[in-house]
Amino acid sequence: MTHAPGFTPSGLSTRESKSTPRTVRRGPNGERLMTSAMIASIAAPGQRTAPAPFGQALVELAKTNDKIVGLTADLSKYTDLHVFAKAHPDRFYQMGMAEAVLMSAAAGLAREGFTPFATTYAVFASRRAYDFICMAIAEEALDVKIVCALPGLTTGYGPSHQATEDVAIFRGLPNMTIIDPCDAHEIAQAVPAIAAHKGPVYMRLLRGNVPLMLDEYGYRFELGKAKMIRDGRDVLVISTGLMTMRALEAAEALRRDNVDVAVLHVPTIKPLDTQTILREAGIGGRLVVVAENHTIVGGLGEAVAATLLRAGVTPRFRQIALPDEFLDAGALPTLHDRYRISAAAVAAQIREWL
Repeated sequence: MTHAPGFTPSGLSTRESKSTPRTVRRGPNGERLMTSAMIASIAAPGQRTAPAPFGQALVELAKTNDKIVGLTADLSKYTDLHVFAKAHPDRFYQMGMAEAVLMSAAAGLAREGFTPFATTYAVFASRRAYDFICMAIAEEALDVKIVCALPGLTTGYGPSHQATEDVAIFRGLPNMTIIDPCDAHEIAQAVPAIAAHKGPVYMRLLRGNVPLMLDEYGYRFELGKAKMIRDGRDVLVISTGLMTMRALEAAEALRRDNVDVAVLHVPTIKPLDTQTILREAGIGGRLVVVAENHTIVGGLGEAVAATLLRAGVTPRFRQIALPDEFLDAGALPTLHDRYRISAAAVAAQIREWL
């Protein structure tokens, strides 16, 4: 196991231990409670969760596949790769604060027949390491799995760590498969699926205590396939990532108003399941809404809109997405309400459009 100079005796990197921002919360008696904005959970109070589903799934996969290796850029704790590092220390590589080195090393391991899982924050992979991913991994269609935490608006740390445009960046990259899982249940299923897929994959990661929801619907992940989670006659929400959770929560709220909402979950953004999308969007009489935890520019919404336009399918169409701007820092619940990706905000927007 290789430790970079930035690794501290406590097991946290200097990036993790010194740069982690703190937000102030109050306890029941008004006392100050310190929590990290980096690891703030997206789970609602009382919601079922599973700890570190990516790390746990990778550990299980590595038990039967000795080609699985894990690499990170000083962020093992905050990408849940520390679980894998503890279970398989001989297959874990700490590359330091050097995303270009991380991706280049992953490419080299893939050339030697390994299946490397390279983890960092989504902003660092998409902004800092893009050229190395393009030239060293994607152009050669190497079997590298890039798994990145803090996608979209899943941290309150501000623009330096909010990867609101990562899907737009990677959608234009040939050979790259893009996955945006909804919850812990889907992450656990997606890990072996992307490992079995030959070629580069970019997967957005929800980490820490990740909500559980899709298991209640008997959902099974299939790479490249969109799945109807619930049907409805009035509205079709085409969603991906955590916004499928929000769409399902909003659908329940709208049901009490006699609004029947269908939710089509699209975990694979590239290649897009155009056949399923066209079939469902082509059913007359439904408002079609695309919901994503990503800027309104260049993500799932525009991919779906282009698919519909090219096929001559023209339903009433709306988007729920983050604005084309740098977002504020703050507490996640406040930010999700402000930028209208909370369940309540999703339900309110759909009511306005009906």
